[in-house]
Amino acid sequence: MPPIILLVYLFNLVSLAVLAAAGWFGWSWYQGQIVADLEGTLSLVRQDWQLWTALALLGWSFLGRFVVLRLLARGDTVATRPVRADGRTVDGVDGASLYVESVGVPGAPTLILTHGWGMDSTIWNYAKAALGRRYPVMAWDLPGVGRSKAGAPNGVSLSAFAANLRTLILSVDGPVVLVGHSIGGMTIQTVARDYPELLGGKVIGAVLVNTTHINPLRTIVFSPLAQALRIPLLIPLFRLTMLLQPLAWLMGWQSYLSGMAHVANRIGFGRFVTRSQLDHTTLLAIRNPPGVLARGNLAMFEWDATAALPTIPIPVLVLGGTVDIVTKLEASQTIARLIPHARLEVVEGVNHMGFLERADLYNAAIAEFADDLAKPDAYPAQTAAASVH
Repeated sequence: MPPIILLVYLFNLVSLAVLAAAGWFGWSWYQGQIVADLEGTLSLVRQDWQLWTALALLGWSFLGRFVVLRLLARGDTVATRPVRADGRTVDGVDGASLYVESVGVPGAPTLILTHGWGMDSTIWNYAKAALGRRYPVMAWDLPGVGRSKAGAPNGVSLSAFAANLRTLILSVDGPVVLVGHSIGGMTIQTVARDYPELLGGKVIGAVLVNTTHINPLRTIVFSPLAQALRIPLLIPLFRLTMLLQPLAWLMGWQSYLSGMAHVANRIGFGRFVTRSQLDHTTLLAIRNPPGVLARGNLAMFEWDATAALPTIPIPVLVLGGTVDIVTKLEASQTIARLIPHARLEVVEGVNHMGFLERADLYNAAIAEFADDLAKPDAYPAQTAAASVH
């Protein structure tokens, strides 16, 4: 989303500037200066400080992330890594190819996990481990990122994501509970808007994690500024990224190595973030094709599912963080107010990636919600009360 994206671009440039400075100091040292002594003899003099400065800047450009991670995040108790389980490929809509991993114990309901934009299904590794001990869990890569491939030219859009999620829902035997973070939550709301017949039948519940119900520019921090920058800055920047994807990718990888990309992505976390969580998130944001990410960001600018929320007939758990600057808590509160059978739970001190930094609380809430779905009176006709952890 724009606050992080703009910082990513800015710190990419800073990282390149550091690398360029290393080259300049190294070249200056190599060139040296021609100096004449008292007898008029000319000699080449090199300044050692220029060499050491060049080496220090060069080292930072390619090894800086190890220092940055120690400065910006705490140590891990349980580390997360972008490690894959055994997966399979499922044919999606309009030529899409969907990468899917299924874990957990047999039974019902099946939890289908949809990740946020710029990530892939490995970001759910904490959730897969915790929830898989009690439920069958399916995690998938959105079309265009991870190991999934987008089909038609409009395959990177909320409507296409929802159509492909529908394919996965129908592929499951028995009922499902949909769980989505950020654009994953937006995809679930798009399913509710475009395929309402699924709700109350195959889909018996949904969990919306740190997400919004409308163009995200309207629910982020500094929203008026973000909306004002949409046409003159954001749209041209994303279209340029699509055009110059190889260059954007190289800049991104260099920024990852220097740690500057980690500095930018740190803004999406609260005070609980660990080093592996920050590195995992940053790596996925760099590894996915920049042009695809730019196309998805443009698609979000035209998206709105607000009108569909009052028609959602199933229980919905809405999880939000008190310091989420990407999809502010007000967005979660609006969603919970508009959906008839919604319950809002607020987690204290977490930002947009709260489901990582407080995975214990988020996963416990999701598990409890899945258990409650078996209780007929668990959700009254109108529930929007908030509980704070």
